[in-house]
Amino acid sequence: MSAHPRSPNFNDRDGVAINMLVIHYTGMRSGDEALERLCDHKAEVSAHYMISQEGEVLSLVDETKRAWHAGVASWRGHSNINSRSIGIELVNPGHEFGYQDFPHAQMVPLIDLCQGILARHDIAPRNVVGHSDVAPVRKQDPGERFDWRRMAEAGIGLWPHLDGSAAAVPEKEATRALHQIGYDISDLNAAIAAFQRHYRPRLIDGVADDETRQCIAAVLNLI
Repeated sequence: MSAHPRSPNFNDRDGVAINMLVIHYTGMRSGDEALERLCDHKAEVSAHYMISQEGEVLSLVDETKRAWHAGVASWRGHSNINSRSIGIELVNPGHEFGYQDFPHAQMVPLIDLCQGILARHDIAPRNVVGHSDVAPVRKQDPGERFDWRRMAEAGIGLWPHLDGSAAAVPEKEATRALHQIGYDISDLNAAIAAFQRHYRPRLIDGVADDETRQCIAAVLNLI
């Protein structure tokens, strides 16, 4: 793991325990451009780690410090996400610049890094999330091409297994169920779309259809 360059964009955690892991994509044209921004004090953004598409892991902010990666965000009623989380940026141009699959060479070190983080901190599977989960109105990353299933199979986060016969959450209870999982439901369609992007990526339309509500029920059963 490379220790340099380091980002100047961090502060103290204010005594809040680390209990979340947030996955991002860089959403810029290149990894060099993303790294320059994450290390620019004028940008006032950072992450604890960045992983290139070739698999190089850069440590930018010490885990004991509060990196500035989540912005205005909320999860399970908490808005101080930066204070309670570790953030990982994956080099990927994102939806704006030609969204790509996350290559095997990038996923392998990500899984290894995350397993180490989970060994060091008390982070429940339900609190391993994407940026879009904690900021559904503003963000789409890491997006529908990110392999959350592979992560869960490695013991990182959750993945529901549907066989087509699972009972769906009743339509009138879908809002409450999403809130119970952790989503900010002030914009319900955005919350549903964020859930779909994470757990039902083949169709992201913000509509709580039967399959989405089956998936919501399955996730609830895992937490």
